[in-house]
Amino acid sequence: MKLDTQRIMLNVLLALVPGVTALVYFFGAGIIINIVVAGVTAVTTEALILRARDRSLDTLRDGSALLTAVLLALALPPLLPLWMLVAGTAFAIIFGKQLYGGLGHNPFNPAMVGYAALIISFPLAMSTWPALGEPMAFWDILITKAMPNSGIDAVSGATALDVLKFRGALTIDETWTATQGFGQLAGVGWEWINAGFLIGGIYLLATRTITAMAPLGMLVALTVCAVLFYDSGSSQSLGSPLFHLFSGATMVGAFFIVTDPVSSPDSALGLWIFGLGVGMITFLIRAIGAYPDGLAFAVLLMNALVPLIDHLRLRRT
Repeated sequence: MKLDTQRIMLNVLLALVPGVTALVYFFGAGIIINIVVAGVTAVTTEALILRARDRSLDTLRDGSALLTAVLLALALPPLLPLWMLVAGTAFAIIFGKQLYGGLGHNPFNPAMVGYAALIISFPLAMSTWPALGEPMAFWDILITKAMPNSGIDAVSGATALDVLKFRGALTIDETWTATQGFGQLAGVGWEWINAGFLIGGIYLLATRTITAMAPLGMLVALTVCAVLFYDSGSSQSLGSPLFHLFSGATMVGAFFIVTDPVSSPDSALGLWIFGLGVGMITFLIRAIGAYPDGLAFAVLLMNALVPLIDHLRLRRT
């Protein structure tokens, strides 16, 4: 049975709950503030643009603006200043969605457009995450986000992807210590966060909200690349397959980003190509790029290739 747009958006939001719960558990209330502020900004921005275009506000009910806001909010550091959060969310709605005519017409994933704009403009703020095990009071978090120069100190730490990427001449075993933020599979906390989004992804597959081609393509490509360049953990190793699968934005990217039906190909084979491309580019950026992760840029680059993929006149199966 084909689901309507509103039902799809609600299913996706529901599927995000396990991953969001893990994020809040490990990084605190800043995640919730991000979601609330981004949600209000996205809906308000979309309403203003629709009004300026003399379009009905009924389309706000489809939930697409809210989903864009939530996906973007989950990718942002919990202590990111509120003005950056608002600017990035508004940019995502205006330049990632409404500029092209609204839902169904955008060639790029709006949440990734907002994320890319923020990380290019504010790389330091976008790479500063609070250290695990150093909780801050809700009021202190709110003050820090509203007034970054308030004088309240926040303990920050590098993510596991940062540590591995910039470890120098250390081997994997020398790097993989609790003090460096590593757990059993990947970064402490991040392995559970990715497991939460994996559970949500399985729910989406079970309810047929999404199809498996693009997620599997991305995860297979990422796994194969990691296997080829792991070399058992030398100082040149790029990390194990499990590390890459359960680090950063891997699972949320696989099941909630590359599955965007608007900015992805319209055929089964096209979706496989799309997912494989995202996985390979993500690994390439993690390995030799300037950013520790790279999912957003991988998705946007493959979004740009979707017309070419569709031009092959492949048919959805």
